[in-house]
Amino acid sequence: MRLENRIALVTGGGTGIGRAIAEAFAQEGATVIVNYSRSREAAEKVASAIGGRSTAIAADVSKEADVIAMLDRIGKEFGRLDILVNNAGWSTRVPHERLDLLTDEIWDRTMNTNLRGAFYCVRASLPLLKAQAGANIVNIASIAGLAGVGSSMAYAASKAGMIAMTKSLARALAPAIRVNAIAPGLVRTGFAGWEDAACEIAAKLSPLQRIASVEEVAAATLFLASEGTALTGETLGVDGGYNTLGSVAGIRSLNAT
Repeated sequence: MRLENRIALVTGGGTGIGRAIAEAFAQEGATVIVNYSRSREAAEKVASAIGGRSTAIAADVSKEADVIAMLDRIGKEFGRLDILVNNAGWSTRVPHERLDLLTDEIWDRTMNTNLRGAFYCVRASLPLLKAQAGANIVNIASIAGLAGVGSSMAYAASKAGMIAMTKSLARALAPAIRVNAIAPGLVRTGFAGWEDAACEIAAKLSPLQRIASVEEVAAATLFLASEGTALTGETLGVDGGYNTLGSVAGIRSLNAT
């Protein structure tokens, strides 16, 4: 039970990757606060299923007042916080070459949720995290932030910002609090409306010839939160090797010349 007696907050924990992380943490003994903004029923279902003292708490992470209220409640009800997972995110698909379609509204919502929201959660959680030995933060970024791909240019920029912020926070909060990031590739969650066909293409390009599952992303997050005690400022890619090794199709084409 690697997280026995630990309290973890997973933002956007009701669906997709967040749900898988909440379930993985609970299986290792953690009490999980499942944050949600709009997916109340899903978040409450997750909290109920994983049991114990786990609970669902509503907060729009892009609104600082909501975040402060959430952390105040956690402090009063649980008395501690050991792990913060910044998973909440938003995106909509806009072709990168269609700059005319990337509106201020899309930019603002993307940045406010993905980057500003993560910062709000870190800042509000620091008093609780600093009080616990071994406290740490895991930011769920994206390969989009490393490769400049993804559902939109704004999304890629927000995740690149999260990766840079992870390094800055790791320096600022060391040695008391470790801060790391996970960068998943395309995962079957329905996020941003990606169809199965896109997942199949991504799988064929990957050196492993498949994409990662939500459970594999959760396992990597669990590792950083529990056993990666010598790691801080790191971004761990979980994408079948695509970003590190390149397109298997492209490599085979080069090798054949």
